[in-house]
Amino acid sequence: MEFKRRGRLRARGPADAKLKQADAGLFTPDEHPEFVHTDPWRALRILGEFVDGFDTMARVGRTVSVFGSARTARDNPDYEAAVELGRLLVEAGYSVMTGGGPGIMEAANKGAYEADGVSIGCGIELPHEQGINQFTNLQIDFRYFFVRKVMFVKYTEAFVVFPGGFGTMDEVFESLTLIQTGKTGAFPVILYRSEFWAGMIQWVRAQLIQGGMINAGDIELLTVCDTPKEIRDAILTESSA
Repeated sequence: MEFKRRGRLRARGPADAKLKQADAGLFTPDEHPEFVHTDPWRALRILGEFVDGFDTMARVGRTVSVFGSARTARDNPDYEAAVELGRLLVEAGYSVMTGGGPGIMEAANKGAYEADGVSIGCGIELPHEQGINQFTNLQIDFRYFFVRKVMFVKYTEAFVVFPGGFGTMDEVFESLTLIQTGKTGAFPVILYRSEFWAGMIQWVRAQLIQGGMINAGDIELLTVCDTPKEIRDAILTESSA
């Protein structure tokens, strides 16, 4: 019987059934104390996730975060590029961190794992559970998206962003906002495959810069690369600057 993941917990059989009852509100008051739904208790639960994440990631060393679509198929050229990138980053002395899911995340983890590097999956509890891919050797489970995002930003030396959907775009623009506003130190934000990103960059120039909504220099926070080796070299150049 397989374990089911729920936040940072893993359970199976009767234990998993009890947790499902709790989520559905089927527990009696004695079994399901009301305080677990109060804001102070939630604050402690959030703090617990931060403590676990900080305690783990502070020991890992230099890390690069890789983002991209969970829907990228294994026969897609982007998948193969992410595998190669994971390997190159490990060979350059970095750990590789992803959201732990399938697609591009799995590919980057696979490259790092097969190169005998530290391959990190920061999972998230979602209604349709996917689990963390098999190519990780360090897994951290989170219930809260914002706690998970802090781990990516606080412990990364670069963001590498492959083509992806809303979640990927969220990571791009949140990282740019944090750097632009000085809420975090500057780090490379590297977009893979210029053809995919060309329309977005053109829109930023035409609408945001021309409209005076951001400074012209803000677009320089982005670097676009077309091969995994270019990405590695850009990261190494930035880290030695």
